[in-house]
Amino acid sequence: MKIYTKKGDQGYTSLFGGASVEKNSLRIHAYGTVDELNSIIGMVLTHSLSEKGKNMLNEIQSQLFVLGADLATLHSKESKIERVSSKDIEKLENWIDELEEDLPALTSFILPGGSPAGSTLHMARTVCRRAERNTVALKQNDPISAETVIYLNRLSDLLFVLARFENRQAGEPETPWQPRKKQ
Repeated sequence: MKIYTKKGDQGYTSLFGGASVEKNSLRIHAYGTVDELNSIIGMVLTHSLSEKGKNMLNEIQSQLFVLGADLATLHSKESKIERVSSKDIEKLENWIDELEEDLPALTSFILPGGSPAGSTLHMARTVCRRAERNTVALKQNDPISAETVIYLNRLSDLLFVLARFENRQAGEPETPWQPRKKQ
C-alpha cells in the first residue's frame, strides 16, 4: 500500500464508507483535531509518568482511534465500526474520581505548567477542548452520536486532573492564578 494516493490533490478526501468531502469540512476539522490530540498524548508518553498515567493514556490513545473513526463515518451510514459509548464515558468519569482522591481540592484557578508531563497534559487538554468545539460545530450541521461530544468533554476534564496528578507525583507545586490588582 502506498502512502500517497493523489486523491487529495484537489482538496478532497474520502470518509469511511466512500463519501468524498472537502478537506476543510467541519467533519475533517473534528477528526483531524482528535488526531492532533492523539499525537500530543503520544508526546506526553515520552515523559516520565506514573504507571497509572501511562496505562490511562495508552488506553485513551486507542479510544481516540475509535472516536476518529466514528467522526470519519457518516452517522446515517450502516457501518460496523465501533462507536464511542456511554461505557467509555463512564470509564473516564471513574478515572477522574480515582485521581481526585489523591489531589487537594482546588481553591483557585491554576496556571498550566509544572513537570514536562504535566505541562504537556495541559496542552493536550486545550487541544481536546478544540476537538470538542469542532465536534459541536459538526453536530450543528450533520448528525453524529451524542456520545462523541460528551466523551471529549469528559476527556478534557480527565486530562486536567491527570496533569495535576502527574505534577504532584513529580513533586511540582501548582501555581495559583493571581488576578492583577486594580490600579
